[in-house]
Amino acid sequence: MRLLAPLTDEVSLYVDAPPAEVWALVSDVTRIGEFSPETFEARWTRGSTGPEVGATFKGHVKRNGVGPTYWSGCKVTVCEPERHFEWSVGSDSVTVNNWGYRLQPEGDGTRVTEYFRLEPSLATRAYWLLLGHLRGRTNRRGMRTTLQRMKAVLES
Repeated sequence: MRLLAPLTDEVSLYVDAPPAEVWALVSDVTRIGEFSPETFEARWTRGSTGPEVGATFKGHVKRNGVGPTYWSGCKVTVCEPERHFEWSVGSDSVTVNNWGYRLQPEGDGTRVTEYFRLEPSLATRAYWLLLGHLRGRTNRRGMRTTLQRMKAVLES
């Protein structure tokens, strides 16, 4: 276990679909339940109806795919169509982590990168020091699964 392990990681996958099609999928949070092994549903909240900076949604999470189950508040922080979609997870006053997708045209398709980045608070650093290697492995596995499921839909 590294003492100064990074509080971020990412997984990339090539998808044989143009960035516009990939964007439509990754930015539609209401479809995340089709792909994620942990977040089995999501819905826009507070009058938000689609992706734009400041839009809010809630994700219904089953931690590690087995529980506990809870709702997480999220807020869109980056929304660059066909390029970059990111949201923060937490409350209005405290961000715990950030998740997102970066899209890069590649040949006739798109290189999709899913990533997470934890906020560098003292509590988060302590958690990551103790459990980061396990949670990081779970996150990488989950990101790979999510991207592979998206790829199957986009290429069908």
